[in-house]
Amino acid sequence: MFDIKALENECNLKAIRSSGSGGQHVNKVATKIELSFSVIDSLVLNENQKSIILDKLSNRLTKDQVLLLQCGETRSQLKNKGIVLKRLVQMLKEALKPRKIRKSTKVPKAVIKRRLKSKKINAQRKANRRKPELD
Repeated sequence: MFDIKALENECNLKAIRSSGSGGQHVNKVATKIELSFSVIDSLVLNENQKSIILDKLSNRLTKDQVLLLQCGETRSQLKNKGIVLKRLVQMLKEALKPRKIRKSTKVPKAVIKRRLKSKKINAQRKANRRKPELD
């Protein structure tokens, strides 16, 4: 599909201060990782893959067609880097996975029979609610 190591080299990783657990430690260290990946400028992906990713991940991209991901789950910068890179690879693989073609099937005769029977019962029930004709 694509080379993961080369993909990692194309990513811009930036460490920022994280919110959450850590007490005073949070205020001193930048453990949260922000990953930015430019889909258009990528050399790893071919033009077909780029167009598929731009289409399927359009709601996750910026105006400049850059994919932004953040991870601040752990207190370790290294673990957060690993998590965010795994997330990027997973997201790209999911977007490039071909969609299964739906095979249309015939409606079974038993289902048609059951539907018509329920319609008859319902029509009969409504007919019984009417006032009788006095001729």
